[in-house]
Order: sequence, then C-alpha cells, then structure tokens
Amino acid sequence: MARADKATAVAELKNEFEGSAAAVLTEYRGLTVAQLKQLRVSLGENAKFAVAKNTLTKIAANEAGMSGLDDLLTGPTAIAFVNGDVVEAAKGLRDFAKANPLLVIKGGVLDGKKLDAAEITKLADLESREVLLAKLAGAIKAKQSAAAAMFAALPTNMAQLADALRAKREEAGE
Repeated sequence: MARADKATAVAELKNEFEGSAAAVLTEYRGLTVAQLKQLRVSLGENAKFAVAKNTLTKIAANEAGMSGLDDLLTGPTAIAFVNGDVVEAAKGLRDFAKANPLLVIKGGVLDGKKLDAAEITKLADLESREVLLAKLAGAIKAKQSAAAAMFAALPTNMAQLADALRAKREEAGE
C-alpha cells in the first residue's frame, strides 16, 4: 500500500470510529467471501462491516480517541461500525458467530468505553430499544392508571361516607 493510500485508509477508519455509536472487532479467519457477504447482509443498515489492517486501525482508533484496542488488534481483523441500534447489531454478530464458529468476537468500543467479548454478548442479550421503550411506556401508563383510579375513588368514597352518615343520622333520629 502506498503512503497516500495508507493515509486515506486511516482517515476513513478514523471517520468511521468517530461517526459510529459502537465498533465491534472480530476475527474472520477461515470465513469465505460468501459468508462475509451474508454477514454484511444480516447486519443490514445497522452496521458497516469492514476488513482493515491492524496497524492502520490502531492509528485511526488512537486518532479518534479510542485507546486500549491494541490488544484486540491481532490476527485478521474486521470491524463492525454500528450506526443504528447497537443491540440489534450485537445480536446479528452473535447469531452469525453461533452459526459460523470461525467468526470470533474479540471485543469493541461503545461510547468510548472498551468492551470485551463477554460484554458484547451481554449487550446482544438485551432486548431491542423499541421493546425496552414499550416496556417503559407500559410501566408509566400503569402508574398513571393507578393514580387516576385513586383520584376517581376519592369522590366516590366521600359520597359513600356522606350517605352512610346520613343513614346513621336518620336511624338515630327515628
């Protein structure tokens, strides 16, 4: 690779690191081109899967302020730059790795924090953002419904209390 090409590749990788919500580093040794294409398709719009040279990736990651990835950059490395839902991309990589054991998840970076392979797997075990938001909305709605029922019960209870007092006075007056 010529020096100008390397500088261009570093700049592109740096832009990918800076522009993505997360980056997951994988080892793809032994995967065929068809399998890599299948992985790219399975990741969809959530992530861009790119093969990169380790030395250029180290330089780009350090320039982007993501230090600490040097130990993950050994062997053939491919990076999934996640632009969409991080959980969905992690699930896609985990599921592909289960079906194709040659893909090894090494670790990654999420919001500037280094993650190991186990943390990526935990991330993949989370429910999607939409499901979590729906659960939160359901919990808020349940609390609001309970509060509304309580507020509606106050006048009803007051009316029942007043009726019971009236009935007791009528009994005492007879």
